Amino acid sequence: MRVFLTGATGFIGSHIIPELLNAGHDVLGLTRSEGGARQLKAAGAAVHFGDLDQPETLADGAAATDAVIHCAFDHNFENFFENTRKDERNIAAIGEALEGTRKPILITSGVGIGTPLNGGPATEDVLNPHYVNPRIATELAGAALIARRIDVRTIRLPQVHNRVKAGLITPLIAEARRAGAVAYLGEGQSRWAAAHVSDVANLYVLALDKGEPGARYNAAVEEGVTARAIAEAIGKGAGLPVRSINADEVEHYFGWMAPFAGLDMMGTNAWTRERLGWNPTGTDLLSDLAAMDYSAPSADALS
Repeated sequence: MRVFLTGATGFIGSHIIPELLNAGHDVLGLTRSEGGARQLKAAGAAVHFGDLDQPETLADGAAATDAVIHCAFDHNFENFFENTRKDERNIAAIGEALEGTRKPILITSGVGIGTPLNGGPATEDVLNPHYVNPRIATELAGAALIARRIDVRTIRLPQVHNRVKAGLITPLIAEARRAGAVAYLGEGQSRWAAAHVSDVANLYVLALDKGEPGARYNAAVEEGVTARAIAEAIGKGAGLPVRSINADEVEHYFGWMAPFAGLDMMGTNAWTRERLGWNPTGTDLLSDLAAMDYSAPSADALS
């Protein structure tokens, strides 16, 4: 298939490209810059110029291909709510281009959206519309396409990591440096699911090749790593003190990330592994945090 990949020059997308090529697919990658175009060509992908602020450009890419993997997202988290609405608009525009076809679209959400109302790890059969993460807008946009008989498959991401980046933990490092310490709330027992970026990239391609319309797939390899363990790994690597804090101190130590401080974002993967034959082999989160170069600027940056 010829696959339109949004986010193709980003952290996860750049790892998806070789997985798609190795599986025999052709890739049309979205970029808005000449530098991104050079990166895509070097990776073996064709170039489609477009922008997340121009949904029609994403629709054009979808119309020109056989399938869509949509993993682009505006990672300016200070405008997180508005950026989830932008994602909603882009999914709707892609859906317009796919309506009346059998072309699949893989959308990208967060593993926490599958958290049951009574708590516990997220599962693939649950869509919790009351979950506090505004990223629920992505899955509701996908549900609207499913209602129009469009083949939507959802990849739910945990903290995706390697030795350079680690999901929300990357900006958490920046906030810890600003505050002068790495903090965790209370006893630090809230837990975040995690997966190595190579395993996540592989899952996208498996879901494209073997997935089912309407299905949700949890990209969680580790069900949950405690906030305290994460904070201690960051503190050791970055040379920062580690502190337990109370609720009144959360905003100071977490900044814009305060809503995530005590949030459980766990997820299971048994159903996903069984359905797709997914066999993760990447390193675990704490090993990558231990090996991260905390002096590198990329440790504080998102893309």
